[in-house]
Amino acid sequence: MAAKTIKVEIKRQSGPDGAATVEKFEIPYRPNMNITSLLGEIACDPVTVEGKATTPITYDSNCLEEICGSCAMLINGKAKMACSALVDKLNGDGSGTITLAPLSKFPVVRDLSVDRSVLFQNLKAVKAWVPIDGTYDLGSGPRQFPQLQEELYPLSNCISCTICMEVCPQFNDSTNFVGAATIAQVKLFNNNPTGAVLKAERLRALAGDGGVQECGFAQNCVEACPKQLPLTEAISDVSRDVMFQQVKDFFVR
Repeated sequence: MAAKTIKVEIKRQSGPDGAATVEKFEIPYRPNMNITSLLGEIACDPVTVEGKATTPITYDSNCLEEICGSCAMLINGKAKMACSALVDKLNGDGSGTITLAPLSKFPVVRDLSVDRSVLFQNLKAVKAWVPIDGTYDLGSGPRQFPQLQEELYPLSNCISCTICMEVCPQFNDSTNFVGAATIAQVKLFNNNPTGAVLKAERLRALAGDGGVQECGFAQNCVEACPKQLPLTEAISDVSRDVMFQQVKDFFVR
């Protein structure tokens, strides 16, 4: 009986301006493999099914436990984390073919690695941080009710994987929409007793081009989020706050 193997097709690109090609590989099956370990197996012996020697696949990876958010890619056409995508669940009995491709809405660096710096530019634009530089003692911070802590804690679990942006129909070059991850962080920091000092600035940033008004509420983000963040709830809450801030600014002029 022939040994079971895993068939995989990988979309490759030598650089940002390189032509996209597809290479096919077939590697020995092992139970409980994830996509990251599959790519590691290819790196050990980078030879295509045609017997052609090639280079190892370039991809991003770090924590291997769905915390760093770096290994997001398209797996069988869907945005997933490579570290938590198990081959057995993707491939059934091993007779199918797994397809891997880079996220489609971000510039390709090489192969499966993409440039997701737009997320961090958006986070900077909305000042997604608590303004404490740590150079002096502020004493005890403001107290928070447990109910508020429980409401905001899930939002702090964002791993910046950008899957919510990949699946969002509104995230594109035409709208410049900042995406659900950025909006959720605005809610997190605006409701922090210390971070709230920048609340008005964050809301004004989301009232401009590409802001929260661009959201079509397709809810793809909340369905695809690997950390199950309450993204649509955050968008609704921030939309309300942006509107109130605009009314307030209108009368303060």
